[in-house]
Amino acid sequence: MNNKNSIRIRTMTIAALLSAIGIIIPLYSPIKIRIEPASFTFASHVPIFIAMFISPAVAAFTSIITAVGFFITFSPVVGFRALSHLVFALIGAYLLKKKNNLLLSYKTSIPFVLLLSLIHAVCEVIVSTVFYFSGNSSVNYVYNILLLVGVGTVIHSTVDFIMASIIWAPMQNAISIPSNARIRFRSVKSH
Repeated sequence: MNNKNSIRIRTMTIAALLSAIGIIIPLYSPIKIRIEPASFTFASHVPIFIAMFISPAVAAFTSIITAVGFFITFSPVVGFRALSHLVFALIGAYLLKKKNNLLLSYKTSIPFVLLLSLIHAVCEVIVSTVFYFSGNSSVNYVYNILLLVGVGTVIHSTVDFIMASIIWAPMQNAISIPSNARIRFRSVKSH
């Protein structure tokens, strides 16, 4: 087997593992908050962010497959919200592919994570709004959709991105496949 095929097989294996973790998290996470249509499952976006650090293809595959865990565990609105992760994951993966040094400093990584979190929240609000106006929901739009889903998603996404970055920092040197993102944590010097 040549090196190119070996890299493809390792990349597919990592994508499959991230997808499996992404399905397991909503099924077995002990920390789940449900206030329909909002739901917050601890670390649920971590596999998607790690996939995004690797490549657009891995990000797309992982985003689509992890939505399965949410369709199994939660309501259809939550499942479709999870499927919308494809949007922020692909945008983030393509931005990292184009400029793979975005995560090397706080000056560029903070705006990057905030942009992705906003895109993530907008997509989830759009999905929730469709369900709201289709008559399938008896929730308060401003509170449940704009505040809980919108603002909650920005916070949840940012926290999960930070966790994924902490996990990816040592992993990036341990896995032997090409990846889009390099992460370096700089220590803050006290004066």
